[in-house]
Amino acid sequence: MRVCGARPGIQLGGSRRGGSPGSRAGVVAWRRRFGRELRRRAARRSGAPTRWVAGVSELYDAIGSRYREFRRPDPRIAVSILRGLGETSSVVNVGAGAGSYEPHDRRVVAVEPSMTMIRQRPRPSAPVVRGSGSALPFRAEAFDASLAILTIHHWPDRAKGLRELRRAARRRVVILTWDPAAPGFWLTDYFPEILDINRVIFPSLETLSRELGRAAIFDVPIPHDCSDGFLGAYWRRPAAYLDASVRSAISTFSKLRDVTDGLSRLARDLISGDWERRYHSVLGAGCIDLGYRLVVAE
Repeated sequence: MRVCGARPGIQLGGSRRGGSPGSRAGVVAWRRRFGRELRRRAARRSGAPTRWVAGVSELYDAIGSRYREFRRPDPRIAVSILRGLGETSSVVNVGAGAGSYEPHDRRVVAVEPSMTMIRQRPRPSAPVVRGSGSALPFRAEAFDASLAILTIHHWPDRAKGLRELRRAARRRVVILTWDPAAPGFWLTDYFPEILDINRVIFPSLETLSRELGRAAIFDVPIPHDCSDGFLGAYWRRPAAYLDASVRSAISTFSKLRDVTDGLSRLARDLISGDWERRYHSVLGAGCIDLGYRLVVAE
């Protein structure tokens, strides 16, 4: 865990010459047209969801009912993602969930397997296809960029999904993920199983570079008041992890066998002051590096 101070933003994709990739009115009109086309396509499809769709859908249908309440996009992380997308004008967001971090200034199509997540997408938002990242229903190079935000660790056939991200993108693939070589942070002292699980399900950065081709990798420091409640978001707000509602929006907790002992020890240490004495070094930090990385493959 590395404490970070003030630092320049990630520089990717050059300047935004000529403003945003598309006018607001143009993007809204395109969304309406494309949404109608997607509904027509969906009406022609029949049969049960694929195994890939069903597997990921079951996870988020179970844990995602209050996802939007706790997983609000953090504007500082959003800046990093937008810089990663650069001057691309069209994006397919795969494993899109409730739509966090989808840019509003360009054409976006979302792909998401879980109806629970799809129903939580705000209006207006990008048109969405219920589908699989391992078989995107688009022609090759249909978009300038493919985007995948904290999702690839859920994909049953990750290699095929990564190939699909590459196939669908003319210019670049942008992935927000976690580096399994990272050491973890204080939470794993209470729940050591977290590291064991995440180091298996998250692909290494070397694997991503091998699958996607030459890739640039950038640190994504997590601010102390991060509004997107993923696993590392509450590193300076330890009591939040005692809230079952907070944990319900963090998929890793659904994979733990038993959280009772870890929760009891954390609650006890917060009351006694032992947590503050042990981890006081993080209390003055504005942001820290927890191992989250932005991967940009051209």
